[in-house]
Amino acid sequence: MTFDLSVIERALASLNRAVERSTGAPADEELRDAVIQRFEYTMDLAWKAMHRDLKNAGVSDAAFRTKRDLFREAGAAGLIGDPELWFGFLEARNATSHIYNAAVAVRVYRQALAFAGEMESLLSELRRRHAGS
Repeated sequence: MTFDLSVIERALASLNRAVERSTGAPADEELRDAVIQRFEYTMDLAWKAMHRDLKNAGVSDAAFRTKRDLFREAGAAGLIGDPELWFGFLEARNATSHIYNAAVAVRVYRQALAFAGEMESLLSELRRRHAGS
């Protein structure tokens, strides 16, 4: 079974471009919102890739009934370094429906900046695990 990472790679590249532009114009709310939007879909792709990788490794769906469980399993399997960081990303992702609140948007934006680096690490590990797939 192939493990196509191209969609994740494109999503992360898009997030990184938005992060780069937004850090050059920190007061630009539209750029901040672009980072948040790209964080949303990249985060969704991240947890789905973790789920798929763990299932391919033989981990039962029962081991991760919630995304928090999934992040714990991914940490135990070496896919991610610190599940607690991912719990924060999950909370930020869940808060994106409330970004009409400026304070929430700023918190989510800050999490998105941290997420980009963690996502790079996850993608690197997925590439290593699925080289040649």
